[in-house]
Amino acid sequence: MAQKTTAESKQQKLDEIKAQILANKVCPELADSATQLVFGDGPADAKIVFIGEAPGKNEDLQGIPFVGAAGKFLNEMLGTINLKREDIYITNIVKYRPPNNRDPLPDEKAAFLPYLQAQLDAIQPLLVITLGRHSMNCFLPDLQISQIHGEPKRIKVQFIGDTVTKLVILPLFHPAAALYNGGMRQTLIDDFAKIPTIINMIETANTITS
Repeated sequence: MAQKTTAESKQQKLDEIKAQILANKVCPELADSATQLVFGDGPADAKIVFIGEAPGKNEDLQGIPFVGAAGKFLNEMLGTINLKREDIYITNIVKYRPPNNRDPLPDEKAAFLPYLQAQLDAIQPLLVITLGRHSMNCFLPDLQISQIHGEPKRIKVQFIGDTVTKLVILPLFHPAAALYNGGMRQTLIDDFAKIPTIINMIETANTITS
């Protein structure tokens, strides 16, 4: 029997995490009001993971994150740095659509956080890009997105058990906010332009330390 590739092994872990969310009935009231679980989308061995806040109406219907207007803008920005949607993995903190697209509640974010951490642990990305303050605050709770957007931060995160993992977090404004604010739109495009350089720096640093 052929050995699984790294991508297949990572995908298997992701499938198990998705099954655990359903089996553990995480946030049952949210689940009852939503159409379906919106777990994540993209290659399991992606270098970059984008994390949003929660699914909206289109995402709830299709079961895929960022397929509405904000997702279209995100795809456009990926194109400006020669990336496609298929190159990145994308998910949200909360995996069910909150009623009427309200903000995720603190207890909902807390309930889903272990599963988000498990996703990152499975994928082992070079760079985690948070979209919006809710996502950023899961990793950088004491900072303001208006002050640190576009600035990569290297942090240590204790995942499941005693495993401590180093992550590079790049906080960005949420694409949805930029749709209604021309100045923020340009800020987001400018911040996106930094991503290739940041990836190159991380890969160079990993080469030196390995």
